[in-house]
Amino acid sequence: MVELKNPALEKLRAGELAVGIGLRQARTADIAKVMVTAGYDWLFIDLEHNSMSLDTAVQISIAAQASGIAPIVRVPSHQPHHATRVLDGGAQGIVVPHVEDVETARRIATSCRYPPRGHRSVIGGLPQLNFESIPIIEATEMVDRETLIVLMLESPTAIENAEAIAAIEGIDALLIGTNDLCMEMGIPGQLDHPDIEAAYREMISACAKHKKYPGMGGVYAPALMKKYIDLGSRFILAGNDLTFMLEGARQQANTVRSLR
Repeated sequence: MVELKNPALEKLRAGELAVGIGLRQARTADIAKVMVTAGYDWLFIDLEHNSMSLDTAVQISIAAQASGIAPIVRVPSHQPHHATRVLDGGAQGIVVPHVEDVETARRIATSCRYPPRGHRSVIGGLPQLNFESIPIIEATEMVDRETLIVLMLESPTAIENAEAIAAIEGIDALLIGTNDLCMEMGIPGQLDHPDIEAAYREMISACAKHKKYPGMGGVYAPALMKKYIDLGSRFILAGNDLTFMLEGARQQANTVRSLR
């Protein structure tokens, strides 16, 4: 009997932080076990700002699920096939960037949920179910339950529509792309600006009203992370592999040079 679990959703359902790590440089499946050991709940496999191929994203996704960390893929656009191909390939969730309105949100939810909740096409032998042959009703219900659908809000228009977007059935979480939101607001880099705090409050309120999970991306200074977490953010993108690799490598190089 297949028992499908999504570690990120488990944390969120328990009211805890679901902490993720972005993949910009990693291209091999062993990164999944590395990040489990490091203590993360989910991988942010980025196909928007990245040259990673669909095949690589799928291989990492399959390894991640087997390792006990949720593979969640940021797709490059709103096109339904971008989402459904990674979901059919083994992802346990998707992040869709630049969602601005209810119509887009509804289209995404419909394409990513099986009937009767949506119109996602059915395929047998999914990686999430260990390629086993399972009765179709049981399989689709299990996969739907453990699939996390996340929409990114990255503009003033998106924030204005946050409550209406959060009301869409089939969407699990809203994630503010803080750097893009700053750019769109004309306050680049000002992650602590009052207008950004107001945007977080608006998004978190919308999520609370409609029982969705509020997310935070692009904020990495501990004090500011705490501020937005205290406001209610729970789905947290905590950094990325490139930043951590550079920080560790730079620190060690400087340490060694200081010894002479």
